[in-house]
Amino acid sequence: MKLHIVPARTGLEWVRQGITVFWRQPMALAALFFMTMAAMSLATMLPLIGPAVALSLLPSATLAMMVAAAEASQGRTPTPALLLVAFRTGRQRLQAMMTLGAFYALGFLAVMALSALIDGGQFARVYLGGAPLTREVAEAGDFQAAMWLSLFLYVPLSLLFWHAPGLVHWHNVAPVKALFFSIVACWRNFGAFAVYGLSWMGVFLGAGLAMSLLVTLLAVVGMGAGMASSIMVATAMMLAAMFLTSVVFTFRDSFEPPQQAGPESSGEPPLTS
Repeated sequence: MKLHIVPARTGLEWVRQGITVFWRQPMALAALFFMTMAAMSLATMLPLIGPAVALSLLPSATLAMMVAAAEASQGRTPTPALLLVAFRTGRQRLQAMMTLGAFYALGFLAVMALSALIDGGQFARVYLGGAPLTREVAEAGDFQAAMWLSLFLYVPLSLLFWHAPGLVHWHNVAPVKALFFSIVACWRNFGAFAVYGLSWMGVFLGAGLAMSLLVTLLAVVGMGAGMASSIMVATAMMLAAMFLTSVVFTFRDSFEPPQQAGPESSGEPPLTS
């Protein structure tokens, strides 16, 4: 497995490819994204272990979107069956994905626990949905400090898991090695990932401004606030689906493709632009 070093401008190309491929199969990719979010939401309803189970499903959900984007880029229609792609590619890969999920849940909960040392757990309760976010809470100094600490700690956590699901699925790499290779690949391609992140920030800000203008126009013509809220939520979900669609292109350009696909793998990553 060979790491590719790409120029910084590749980050913008990853964004473009993600958006382009999403619009080739918008209904299929959006539906798959909604299904992954619904599955994680249902998991949170399990007594006691619900939040941890939901967190452990995130690497598998990311993999499902990566495989779906790869399918769409090759002219095939992603199906809802891809939601279970991590669970039907053989025992070895299944165990590896479950291990990744457990690692991610532990890492995320550790980030929340460290933030709780600053504000007594207020940020963690708000973020995990257990407490309302009021103006007084948001303006509290301890809450803001805990929020920034969580963001600072979550960046390396996300980089550890950025490529890991793809490395396990397509390259059959062991979970710990996949985490190591993932963060090394992100670091070695820091310029491209910086452009990638800034470009997505621009896309989200631009879409937010456009939606604000649309909401204002709807208010002028007397449309209900409920419709405006629904439009904004739908737009945010669609943008999130586009973002996850683009992840497979960061993976494809960062690693040499596997020499031969294993009999249990599916959804080969796109090898051409």
